[in-house]
Amino acid sequence: MALYLGLMSGTSLDGIDAALLETDGAQQVNPGASHSVPYDPAFRERLRALLGGRQPVAEVEQELTHRHAEAVGGLLALAGIAAAEVTALGFHGQTILHEPDERRTWQIGDGELLARLTGIPVVCDFRSADVAAGGQGAPLAPLYHAARLGPLPRPAAVLNLGGVGNVTWIGEEAEALLAFDTGPGNALLDDWARRRAGQPCDLDGALAAAGRVDRQALASLLNHPYFDTRPPKSLDRDAFDPTPVEKLSSEDGAATLAAFTVESVVRALDHFPAPPRRWLVTGGGRRNPVLMRWLAERLGAAVEPVEALGWNGDALEAEAFAYLAARSLAGLPLSLPGTTGVPSPTTGGRIYRPPV
Repeated sequence: MALYLGLMSGTSLDGIDAALLETDGAQQVNPGASHSVPYDPAFRERLRALLGGRQPVAEVEQELTHRHAEAVGGLLALAGIAAAEVTALGFHGQTILHEPDERRTWQIGDGELLARLTGIPVVCDFRSADVAAGGQGAPLAPLYHAARLGPLPRPAAVLNLGGVGNVTWIGEEAEALLAFDTGPGNALLDDWARRRAGQPCDLDGALAAAGRVDRQALASLLNHPYFDTRPPKSLDRDAFDPTPVEKLSSEDGAATLAAFTVESVVRALDHFPAPPRRWLVTGGGRRNPVLMRWLAERLGAAVEPVEALGWNGDALEAEAFAYLAARSLAGLPLSLPGTTGVPSPTTGGRIYRPPV
């Protein structure tokens, strides 16, 4: 095994997660130290302005890359590890546009600059090869989820509630994987809390807990063609129009958007080959007690944060990109027909090495 460092800046725009992972890029995975660096509100808004790919990105991309380099330095200092001990960085960058049906996906972040700043080889651009081959380019963590689950009882589902929700169904066989975006994760609820309550998110689910679900608005939100599409499938962060909740109170709107996230996950059950024995939840949504309670009520199975297995939900996606960096360097697939809809197992990633 070799040591890799993964970096993730997700669709919630909350900050950078960095994590160390010893791995062979296959079944051996040994997570190490991790570190999270939140974005300040001003930078978060500069990133938000780039969503949709309609603004010049160069200045923000450079700042984003420098912030990732600082996150790498912070984690190495925390772990007491020299840069020379790290085989490569898995650098996801920041998604600002994801339209796989148009063969477009765009993650900003300068891999060449990051290699120069850190002195460590960088693997980035994980999604483009999959999308170019006809895949959805997302989600990319399923192979890592399966490696982490190991011999534990299956079928199981790993549900990531980040800005967008996505799920990995892991079956009995080694590569019996199905993965797709379920629908909204936290993005709509976060945006609502920001506009209506001046908060970065619905802290502890307080807004939703104080409101009532508007069934008519919920039905309107769920009347979206995405939910009738068979997986594999994926979404852009801003794929859903929140207009149906605009006339609701802050509390009722939050409750309705939370219910929208939950019902989107419930609809994922229609696509699974067999019902999961348990749901393991990662991403920021696992900290929302309203989401977790409603998921447990609606899914009819155990719903637990990934910490129930001793995993670190704050680091899981960053660990996944460390794992994918190892697979990319080894020429192993990053995606499968069952995870992104790509016609055949597909590798990917671009490597940048620091100047000698």
